[in-house]
Amino acid sequence: MTQERHPLAGQTVRLKEGIGKFLQGDAGGAEFVVEDWADNVMGRSIWSLNGNPAALEYAVRIGANGNGVPIDDKAVYGKVGGFGHIVHDSEIIRE
Repeated sequence: MTQERHPLAGQTVRLKEGIGKFLQGDAGGAEFVVEDWADNVMGRSIWSLNGNPAALEYAVRIGANGNGVPIDDKAVYGKVGGFGHIVHDSEIIRE
């Protein structure tokens, strides 16, 4: 499990275009407020979060869309418009 905070924790970033859809709509280009690594927020790996809506949405989105997202624990939890989501660290635009 990740122990250090995500380097962008507390910051608002943009998500890369073409990453797929969240339940509320297209995730690409959305403003994403980074909370921390998902395993820090959730207390364990996202792959063991049975029934967690954000983890389910992430698994469905990367399973359906892929886009070369690695299957690892570099998942980041944050919010878009007040709703919690998980994205892979590689889906965040770094300026």
